[in-house]
Amino acid sequence: MNELKNLARNLKDLRKQFEYTQTFVAGQIGISYQSYQNYEWGVTVPTLQNFIKLAKLYGISLDELVE
Repeated sequence: MNELKNLARNLKDLRKQFEYTQTFVAGQIGISYQSYQNYEWGVTVPTLQNFIKLAKLYGISLDELVE
């Protein structure tokens, strides 16, 4: 459960650091705004494909994304 909270926090922190909106990030990885919002709220977990897209968007490794 802590891992899910860490992921949600990391996604939100990265998005704010890059000054992206949730809508922008969702569009970049090809999902709806609501689906991305659920990632940040810790309701759902991204698919492996979306994990990879998010890591590429932020220029980080998958490990860094989930730490």
